[in-house]
Amino acid sequence: MIKRLMQGGLALSLMLISLALWGQGRLDIQGVKEGLYMITGAGGNIGVRLTEEGVILIDDKFPQDFEEIQSLVASVSDLPVKYVINTHHHGDHSGSNASFLEFAEVVAHKNARDNIIRNNQDGAPRIVFVDETAVFLGGVEVQAHYMGTGHTNGDAVVYFPDLKTIHGGDLLHTTAPFIDYGNGGSSRGWVSTLNGMLTLDFDTAIPGHGPLMDRRDVVNFRNQMETIRQRMTDLIRDGLEPGGALDAIRDPTLSWTQAENGLFMTRSVTGLFVEIATEIE
Repeated sequence: MIKRLMQGGLALSLMLISLALWGQGRLDIQGVKEGLYMITGAGGNIGVRLTEEGVILIDDKFPQDFEEIQSLVASVSDLPVKYVINTHHHGDHSGSNASFLEFAEVVAHKNARDNIIRNNQDGAPRIVFVDETAVFLGGVEVQAHYMGTGHTNGDAVVYFPDLKTIHGGDLLHTTAPFIDYGNGGSSRGWVSTLNGMLTLDFDTAIPGHGPLMDRRDVVNFRNQMETIRQRMTDLIRDGLEPGGALDAIRDPTLSWTQAENGLFMTRSVTGLFVEIATEIE
């Protein structure tokens, strides 16, 4: 049963909150909507969905975060974690899988599980899906959809239909995206995936990193991806060579290109050049 502060339980609640803040102190928890919280801090944002029969987590950060995640969950619920849904395989989103698998089930897209195994990560999920799946627990439904490639080839869009909220993992980022070409990422696929995401009825989005987004933020994110793809296309058609892509793609109207050491600039631009050049050959 979801914990409510009552006179008799005030001391216990304060103790649990203190425990949640003890230790590394790297993480924090905040409310999103009734029965839904977000754990922030180092690593990917975690969604925490409370039900009357247990807790469903979306992602679980790094391995060293397991105990602190458990303490933060205990500050808002008396019940244990029953399921973890991975949005993708990266270690800052699936790093505590092995610890949670000792008492909960981890669910991910088939490609995300394959990526975990291929990259020699611990905690491969025991349950996978291809197109979509759902967890039903305590009268709550949490859906997971695969809408195509994007950040990787195994990104799940998690949807809380009763709350009109999604968790987009690293398909959504409030600074700039990283296109993981080594694990099947694609800017072209990302646009299509975002369009699929926008078919869901939501007004709030938990991104993989950064503060909460709304539907307009997601539309703007999709639009910037399209604009950057078009800009790279135009540059290549005008004779751009691969070595000049990092400087040429910069534009003051495109926020992703302004982060001097951002992941988009340092890790995605070369792959984007190759992807676009291949498309227009």
